Amino acid sequence: MNLDFGRLAPVYDRIRPVDEHWWELFDVVVREGDLRGGRVLDLGCGTGRLSWALAERSVARVWGVDASADMLAVAREKLPKSVGLKEGRAEDLPFRDTWFDRVVAWLVVHLVDRPAAFREVARVLVPGGRLVVVTFDTAHFRTYWLNRYFPTIQKIDLERFPSEEALRGEIAVAGFDTVRFVRHTQHAAISREQALERIHGRHISTFDLLDEEEIRTGTASAERELPELVEYDQEWLIAIAANK
Repeated sequence: MNLDFGRLAPVYDRIRPVDEHWWELFDVVVREGDLRGGRVLDLGCGTGRLSWALAERSVARVWGVDASADMLAVAREKLPKSVGLKEGRAEDLPFRDTWFDRVVAWLVVHLVDRPAAFREVARVLVPGGRLVVVTFDTAHFRTYWLNRYFPTIQKIDLERFPSEEALRGEIAVAGFDTVRFVRHTQHAAISREQALERIHGRHISTFDLLDEEEIRTGTASAERELPELVEYDQEWLIAIAANK
């Protein structure tokens, strides 16, 4: 996949803001993943929003790792010194064995070689530690608000994002003992201006996988047709897996 996170890094936090829905999901992840009081790795930390929230609320001792130097540069500007940051790939983590109590992969498993990444997560987790995967349920993509303007998005993301069945199998093969799933639905609304800012900023990595003609045509349609308020549902899937 040819994804340009260097392009997104300077604008990521503006066009994908931390809002009340993000904080609501954060609370679910902290509770279901039992993150309090341990050593937590923010896998694919990006600009560091999860690392910042965990540190700011004194939930855990936090480390972040990401493959994008540009994303990490943004993270370093806002994170406290107590958060350790390293550049590295999920498939080859730059940490020693059995170092973390929890590993959280928030909107990252569609971007990596999951079998290899899950093996690495199992290696760096203590026995009995937990992997927490935060991703979209496949139902999310069937009604996504961008589908009307960029129809190929649905096909691409249904291929990239794992189903519950696929995720369960991949995690089990990596050596985890038990896996359970939590679903969480959010109803969201953004203004026409916010929606257009996201489209113009190509705010999700899927845009990097679209044909330029589809982007031009879809953007023009959105500029003509978007309502004043864009309402949509977000269907989250959270997997919690115990390490052997």
